[in-house]
Amino acid sequence: MARGNQRELARQKNLKKCQDLNKGKRRDDTLSAAQRKQRDSEIMQLKQKAADEKKSMQSASK
Repeated sequence: MARGNQRELARQKNLKKCQDLNKGKRRDDTLSAAQRKQRDSEIMQLKQKAADEKKSMQSASK
């Protein structure tokens, strides 16, 4: 009976270890490095534009 508990604990430990190994890895999105770089730059440009607009709205209201 105690053997079953030990086996279950080892199974849980291994499951957690496997999840930690896969954590943070990006999924296979089938994009080349250049495509990923282009996509990321577009996202960052949109974020920067939104931040600039927000900053200009705050300074205009003062």
